[in-house]
Amino acid sequence: MDSFTFFNPTKVDFGKDKEKLIGQHLAEHGVRKVLLCFGSERIKRDGLFGAVADSLASHGIQWVECGGIVSNPLISKVRDAITQARAAKVDAILSVGGGSVLDSAKAIAAGVPYNGDVWDLFIGMGTIEAALPIFDILTLAATGSEMNCGAVVTNEATKEKFAIQSPHCYPKVSIVNPELMRTVTRDYLVYSAADVIAHCIEGYFTASGQPRFHSRMVEAIVATVMEATETLLADPADYDARAEFAWASTQALNGLIYEGTSGFSYPNHMIEHSLSALFNVPHGAGLSVVMPAWMKWYHGRNPSQFKRFAQTLFGAATAEEGIAALEAWFTKVGTPTHLSQLGITEADLPATIENVLGNAAYFGVADIYTRDVVATILTSAL
Repeated sequence: MDSFTFFNPTKVDFGKDKEKLIGQHLAEHGVRKVLLCFGSERIKRDGLFGAVADSLASHGIQWVECGGIVSNPLISKVRDAITQARAAKVDAILSVGGGSVLDSAKAIAAGVPYNGDVWDLFIGMGTIEAALPIFDILTLAATGSEMNCGAVVTNEATKEKFAIQSPHCYPKVSIVNPELMRTVTRDYLVYSAADVIAHCIEGYFTASGQPRFHSRMVEAIVATVMEATETLLADPADYDARAEFAWASTQALNGLIYEGTSGFSYPNHMIEHSLSALFNVPHGAGLSVVMPAWMKWYHGRNPSQFKRFAQTLFGAATAEEGIAALEAWFTKVGTPTHLSQLGITEADLPATIENVLGNAAYFGVADIYTRDVVATILTSAL
């Protein structure tokens, strides 16, 4: 087990009606004016925006609206929001939405004090030395962004989907009310499940060394997400299942399951980022396609861990049976397992492979994920 320092300063306020406390949380941090970031106008129709506005107003906090943030968030929107935040002289960023909104909020928060183009921070041409305070109210559990310091944004001009990571980008307070996730569509529920599973298995399978305790935590998170997903598909109103899904999603990427783990990488995300950058597919849907194809290629590199996964999660005897069981579960719940289901054809592979190779260099794994390897994985996924 490697030595480590675990640091996670985010306060999570979890439970029913917690969104009504957002004004109090902001006031406690001395915030007087926020950029209120969100996606669609749905939060106004369903009453969430009103509840947030009432809470802010009751604590004398002003807000400036920044709506229209899309899934697979775009750097152009981040740039526009940075200009808006500077002009309005806000002193904090508030995200109301899912991971795409929150990732955008983090990039905006880092970009406001940065003297240069915010994309510099994504490509190593600049350093995050400060950021405006970040707060969020989560409406979709998937990315784990509510309790980590990373953010992923797509540059639509260059077709690159890259990330930033900095201690300055931890949210100060994240509000997680599972009731706000009740309106998540069936598709995005199962896409979210795939996203959480991917966060867990990256280190679980690729690490040169992972403590057994962390392997057990990964297995518990995956089992919980699978169980909760099936419960919610049958009864979307099941609060306890929604709550367990949300908390498991947070645990998958708040840093805890990766502490003490050595020599790991994120190949499934590396490959999927090309799919969503090039074809704007939902991130989780892309991951449910990539994972089985990647596992079929990779499992011989870590046979004991793949066998453990098969036995623990599915009661299967071999690595191959475990991979098939996961793929079958994805099909059962209705998330895609083939590129063709995303509208991606063999004719799209050359451009996709080129994009993945760029990601491999960015992720520092170009020596493993050569052109032939990437082509093998993507062809298997067709």
